[in-house]
Amino acid sequence: MKKNEYDLIVIGAGAAGMIASIRAARDKKSVLLLEKLPQIGAKLKATGGGRCNLTNTLANEDFMSRFGRDGRFMQDALKDFNHNDLIEFFKEIGVDTHAPDGFRVFPTSHSSVTIISALKEEMQKLNIEVLTSQRVEKILHNKKNIQGVKTSTHTFLAPNVIISTGGLGYPTLGAEGDGYSLASTLNHTTTELHPAMMPLKTKEDWVKNCRADTIAKVELRVDMKKHKKLRAKGDLIFTKTGIRGPVVLDFAREITPLLSKYKEVPILLNLTKGKNEEQINQHLKEEVLKRVDATVVQLISTLLPHALAQELCLLCDIDANSTLKVVVGKSKAKLINYLAWMPLTITGHDGFKMAMITRGGINLKEINPKTMQSKLINGLYFCGEVMNLDGPCGGYNLQWSFSSGYLTGKLL
Repeated sequence: MKKNEYDLIVIGAGAAGMIASIRAARDKKSVLLLEKLPQIGAKLKATGGGRCNLTNTLANEDFMSRFGRDGRFMQDALKDFNHNDLIEFFKEIGVDTHAPDGFRVFPTSHSSVTIISALKEEMQKLNIEVLTSQRVEKILHNKKNIQGVKTSTHTFLAPNVIISTGGLGYPTLGAEGDGYSLASTLNHTTTELHPAMMPLKTKEDWVKNCRADTIAKVELRVDMKKHKKLRAKGDLIFTKTGIRGPVVLDFAREITPLLSKYKEVPILLNLTKGKNEEQINQHLKEEVLKRVDATVVQLISTLLPHALAQELCLLCDIDANSTLKVVVGKSKAKLINYLAWMPLTITGHDGFKMAMITRGGINLKEINPKTMQSKLINGLYFCGEVMNLDGPCGGYNLQWSFSSGYLTGKLL
């Protein structure tokens, strides 16, 4: 082959692009990996706060279910390369992993640098040509077949091109949505794009007074007739402007599309580890028996952090220092109700600059799930976040990037 000709060109050197390159090169294909940033794996380096939650231990069926109705699209990719295969792959290239909590899998170093270094070394062993600071401006084709790519400085030829450019999350790490625009020139469509896995802002400003504590096992649900099935559970933290924490990061992918439609999204929070009104009432009665002179705020503080207990008293127009026996009627009913389901109104977020992932992407109907090849043109493939498939926190999205990348790297 001539110097600028390859079997495969991969656009984007993230998790999906790197493993796709490795898979193809192991099959004796000549591979060129192009990255527009000066360094490869920028977003991978930031994953999980730099700790790099690679995957989790869920079985394939359970794993797919966490992605919603389109989850089965990944069936062939997971069958080809699931979490056990990923763990074995990294072991082969010198990275030991473990699951400290029995679920989330990390490199034992708890450093994404370990992962990137191992992938880089493996690519060097396989003679994969990696060029950084190379922005792809055009994909070359003859309407039926892929022919190569054109960057700002070079033209590279290949019958196969993989788009693994990621989404719009973290623009400081290179996310610009260029994969969507490249795909559109080949008649591919992109679904609506929304930021996901991010903190959310609330209309209520009392939250700023409750920032000191993490509240465990909170359940969130959307309080809208058409969307009552949307709910999530996990740890929550109040912020200066709203809410964050694992449960919020997970739930944001459901909320941001609703915000773009309705501008405000009312939600309900169970902050008392699943207790209902009857159980809460019983709990307070038992606490009163233990301490007859306990104040309302002291009683509530047996269920919630003190700062939140004080805010709850204010919201219910209750004197925090009074005893429960003087709290009657609507005030007491409101207190019990709020302890079971605290209302909040989500009004916004900080956009893609704070989003770890993107909700939406290249239309899955235009991609063959058995190969990740385009149904519209021969030799064009997709992998990773650029496609319309996203999951919650906990190694889901990174496993999907690796699985789809590995399958894509097989080529046809």
